[in-house]
Amino acid sequence: REEILSAIIRARPTKVAPAPLPYVAPAHGDPLQAFADRATRANADVRFVTSEAEIPLVIAELLRARNLPAAIHVPPNATQVPWDSAPGLTLEQSAPGPEDAAVAIAPFGIAETGTLAYPARADAPASWHFRAGFEIAVLRATDVLPHMEDVLARLKARELPSTLNFVTGPSRTGDIEQTLELGAHGPKALAILIVRN
Repeated sequence: REEILSAIIRARPTKVAPAPLPYVAPAHGDPLQAFADRATRANADVRFVTSEAEIPLVIAELLRARNLPAAIHVPPNATQVPWDSAPGLTLEQSAPGPEDAAVAIAPFGIAETGTLAYPARADAPASWHFRAGFEIAVLRATDVLPHMEDVLARLKARELPSTLNFVTGPSRTGDIEQTLELGAHGPKALAILIVRN
């Protein structure tokens, strides 16, 4: 037994070999454009706005284009949006249902995948992203980060949330007979409004 253990100890390397590739790939190009391109490839309708005052106007346009009522469910953390800039748009404070449109304020965007990251907060319930048939996410351009690890590092610097949801495009599944179905576990459609200021 001692002979075998001694042979194992002698055979082990004295240094650990470095990883063949870096754990996080370096960011290439403009993260904001990368995010928009990848989110679009995931079937999200990505639009850029220059200020928060444009948000209600673009939302009203999105609802009209989909023949939806001019009503939007608004979470408690969307108070900074000047909703009165779009007259005729009805704000609902209740949780959305599967036929409703809802706004979500996205704290982070991940450029490498076109993904929105939503940490749960008291004023932004995690369940919000699974109820509406049409979700309209509002994301600041400065909150688009190159990698998921960057999002996790920012969250670690604060208090970690109880839940962290990642949303890439509309909800979809191919579980049943390998037939793609939209809206199985969340919104059937997703629009992302990126605020440049």
